Amino acid sequence: MKTKLCAVAAAALLAACSTTKNHAPVEDRIARAPVAVTPAAAPADANKEAAKPPPGAENNGKVGYYTVKPGDTLIRIGLDNGQNWKDLVKWNNIDNPNVIETGQVLRVVPPGVDPNAAGTRPVTNAKVETRPLDAKGAAAAAAASGAASGVAAAPPVGAAPAPAPAPAAREGDDDINWTWPANGPVGTVFDDSRSKGLAITGKAGDPVFAAADGRVVYAGSGLRGYGNLVILKHNNTYLTAYAHNQTLLVKEDQAVRRGQKIAEMGATDAERVQLHFEIRKLGKPIDPAKLLPPR
Repeated sequence: MKTKLCAVAAAALLAACSTTKNHAPVEDRIARAPVAVTPAAAPADANKEAAKPPPGAENNGKVGYYTVKPGDTLIRIGLDNGQNWKDLVKWNNIDNPNVIETGQVLRVVPPGVDPNAAGTRPVTNAKVETRPLDAKGAAAAAAASGAASGVAAAPPVGAAPAPAPAPAAREGDDDINWTWPANGPVGTVFDDSRSKGLAITGKAGDPVFAAADGRVVYAGSGLRGYGNLVILKHNNTYLTAYAHNQTLLVKEDQAVRRGQKIAEMGATDAERVQLHFEIRKLGKPIDPAKLLPPR
């Protein structure tokens, strides 16, 4: 009897040990408190960058300044404000003219000039004698026309004059002797809501002339919708634009004369061969037909 009791007790002890070995480890049964996940704090420098206003923001809304909108370029801003885009680069200390940001505020009148009187300032453009091309000049123009390849960097007509020093001021920015920039008929008249100038039709290669004495402030194809474009500055009040050319015959900073051939008519960025011609007064398009002489 005693032997049976010992056997039963031994069996019970073995069963108890077996059950204990099947329990999960103690550490797996300890309740763990949930860990709160806190977002990483943004670096102080990143916060400063996010809060940093665009360049020139302190001048927003002031006369003589322009706030950059999406899609703007310095060429467009210069045209719309009657300025050379290179001057905008200097006046605003811009390192890379291909990079301007939305909301940036740019000076669009010369430093030291009263913006409220900017439109009445005397001429600072190089003075150029008004006279037609002589026979030698015409021959040079014809030769350059035949050799040009239709790219923005096409050579100028004849020898490019050296940049002239600033001349004595001339009063009366409206005293300009205008001429027609092309010989063809007008296909589209000025309409301030749609066409900012005249569309003068013709054949590819027809000559395009400077409408008045001036200086080239842009020659290239960087302004969307204008194709190969020449912009002339005549004084502090007037710019003219000549668009859609197939060939450009002048380069930036070159002085040109009234009636000088500056390009050849084409259809770049246009549905047909034409010269789109604009006159801008203080950057605002005006009807060229009101200033050009009767035909």
